[in-house]
Amino acid sequence: MSPDRNSARPLPAFSRMLRLTRPNREDVIALVILAGLGVLFFRAGEGAVAPLSTLRLEPVQLNASYLPYYALRTVLRMFAALLASTVFTLVVATLAARSRRAGQLIVPALDILQSVPILAFLTFTVTFFMGLFPGSVLGVEAASIFVIFTSQAWNMAFSFYQSLRSIPVDLEEATQVYGLSPIRRFLKLDLPYGTPALVWNAMMSMSGGWFFVVASEAITVGNTTVTLPGIGSYLAVAIERQDFRAVAQAVGAMALVILAYDQLFFRPIVAWADRFRFEMVASTERPQSWVFDILRRTRLLPVLLAPLGAIGRLLLAFEPRVARRRAVDSRRSHPAFEWLWQAFVVTAVLGALLLTGRSVMRYLEWHDVVTAVLLACLTMIRVLVLIVLASALWVPIGVWIGLRPAWAERLQPLAQFLAAFPANVLFPFVVIGIVRWNLTPDIWLSPLMILGTQWYILFNVIAGASAIPTDLREAADMFHVRGWQWWRQVAIPGIFPYYVTGALTASGGSWNASIVAEVASWGNHKLVARGLGSYIAEATTAGDYARVGLGIGVMCVFVLGFNRLLWRPLYAYGERRMRLT
Repeated sequence: MSPDRNSARPLPAFSRMLRLTRPNREDVIALVILAGLGVLFFRAGEGAVAPLSTLRLEPVQLNASYLPYYALRTVLRMFAALLASTVFTLVVATLAARSRRAGQLIVPALDILQSVPILAFLTFTVTFFMGLFPGSVLGVEAASIFVIFTSQAWNMAFSFYQSLRSIPVDLEEATQVYGLSPIRRFLKLDLPYGTPALVWNAMMSMSGGWFFVVASEAITVGNTTVTLPGIGSYLAVAIERQDFRAVAQAVGAMALVILAYDQLFFRPIVAWADRFRFEMVASTERPQSWVFDILRRTRLLPVLLAPLGAIGRLLLAFEPRVARRRAVDSRRSHPAFEWLWQAFVVTAVLGALLLTGRSVMRYLEWHDVVTAVLLACLTMIRVLVLIVLASALWVPIGVWIGLRPAWAERLQPLAQFLAAFPANVLFPFVVIGIVRWNLTPDIWLSPLMILGTQWYILFNVIAGASAIPTDLREAADMFHVRGWQWWRQVAIPGIFPYYVTGALTASGGSWNASIVAEVASWGNHKLVARGLGSYIAEATTAGDYARVGLGIGVMCVFVLGFNRLLWRPLYAYGERRMRLT
């Protein structure tokens, strides 16, 4: 064998692996970022497992030097809730979309849970969580995380459910032809197809959680109030003491936190999720993220994560195979079973309503029910008007942003901040303005209801517009489709399912926010707008739990009826007539 041939001998596999995995500059940067985030996580976790007595010994202080630590604790709660919401969404929404019988129970349950006020969850769950971890801050932290979870999960679940319901028929048939099992179908089709919209709704849900962060960090058990350290509790103390400087500091800290997790978390995920867009022609404009670029260029990170991928492939290898089926499965359940299932669902709902009504009417009269229904009608009028106005404003803006990824990157942090802006920060200015100009609270307190929920419409429309296939947009440009024709044939079919999801969630959120928005106070001034929200708020303050239960029940009935009579038919119409594929 000649020396030349010896010199051309390939490197051994181990040497080649060492050469390819030699750390580079991106590895160092990624290591520093991940190590820093790990240190912050454990620093915040120390306070979460401390004894409960530390909350009394270390009360929330209006000192700007404490804000970084408070912000860290709040962000840890919100990301824990986001993780729980994501797992809940992937399980529950997939089950509702893939099983018609399960969907008949899950979708109405989500409608009802979305309508239940956030504070109602806190009332019933705080004792349970504190009992799980007696004498520890972790119990109160779990109750706070659960409250934030209830402000995030329903929107994400509806978004993923809508995505699965709008999967193109040819892809559905392909999974049946190749005999994919439910798990492989979820990993190969459902999850990739629903990821882009889910990411945008996760951003919206994260921002929406800030709306209730004040309530979630002040836990009341009987006559005792436990205040967790965080930006929400800092803001609540500042508002109570009428300290405008501390309020401005809290809002500024919140803006910096949103900018940080947008750059380090959401923008990389948006850039990564763009690969799952369903289109025949690749878009020339892609979302950019400096963090995603660094992680993509690392050499050690793929090696460290390789065992996880190998474990997943090993588990799938032991999964039983499914026989190939025809593209269209015409088998249906027997009509008798369908009739029995429908009868069971109706009986269960009527039984629950009967038991609830009997327990409430032991303490109330029928005129109380009539009063609650009339007040609910007033709140419903406000919700309808506000949804129409918000749609007229944000649908054109959302389409414009969604079709321009470069502008979406610039405006994404601003939109998240505006969506996260706590409405109670504006209460002093609203109260002062209404009192100063002698305005009508029934009208001028109403915009506070939509302040935090209008962004569901914007974020969903942006997600829908960005999902419009590039080849369809290019064809519209080629054939000079303009004006109303472009909206009717391209934009509206593309965004319609996403808009319905956003409007449905914004509607339910507005009902929920009415409890906070229809009663505003600052100093000695208290303004009340007539409606179901103020009815529940005043009954809660008075300790009249019978009327609180009545108000929550009436709100659930109205929201469920609203969804059944308006939003669900629009969902079905979108599935039949407003599909691009």
